[in-house]
Amino acid sequence: MAGNYQALLGYAARRVDLPADAADVVCEVFLVAWRKVDEIPPGRPGTLWLYGVARNVLANTNRTARRRRALDSRLRAQVEAVQLEPPDALITRPVREALQRLSADDRELLTLTAWEGLSPTEIAAVLGIEPGTVRVRLHRARRRFRQFIDRDIDMKRGPDSQHMSGKRAVARLRTKEAK
Repeated sequence: MAGNYQALLGYAARRVDLPADAADVVCEVFLVAWRKVDEIPPGRPGTLWLYGVARNVLANTNRTARRRRALDSRLRAQVEAVQLEPPDALITRPVREALQRLSADDRELLTLTAWEGLSPTEIAAVLGIEPGTVRVRLHRARRRFRQFIDRDIDMKRGPDSQHMSGKRAVARLRTKEAK
C-alpha cells in the first residue's frame, strides 16, 4: 500500500491547485485505507481501489471548495448590504485618544457596552466571567476613561485649570467668563 504513495500524490497533484492540497488528499486516502484495510484487494486491484478512493476524496474536496466559495460570496454580499459606520467616524478625537490610553480589557468592556449595546450580564457571557465582576470592572474602566477625558479638557484650558477635576474646571471657566 505504501508503495502507491508517489503515484497517488502525482494523481492528486494534477487535479488540485496547490501541492499542499494534494498531500491532504493522499493523507485522506490512506486514512480511509487504514480504516478499511480488510476490504482492500491485494495487488493491482488494491492500487486501483486506492485510485478510486482518491477520486472520491477529490470530489468531496471540490464540493467543499465550491460550497465555501458560495458561502463566501453570500457573506460578502450581506456585509456589503449592511452599511456599518466605522466606530472612528462616530467618536471625537479626545474620546478616541482616551480609549487608546486604556488597557485592552478596559477598552473591550467600554466598547461592548457603548458600541455593541450589551448589558453587563451579556458581556459576562461573552468574556466568560461573572456579571458582578463585569460590573466592577466596567465601573473602574468608566472612571479611568473619565479621568483621561478630564485631563485632556484641563490640558486644553491651560495651567490655571490643570489642578482641578474636569467639572470644577468647567465651573471655574464659566465663572471667569461671566465676570
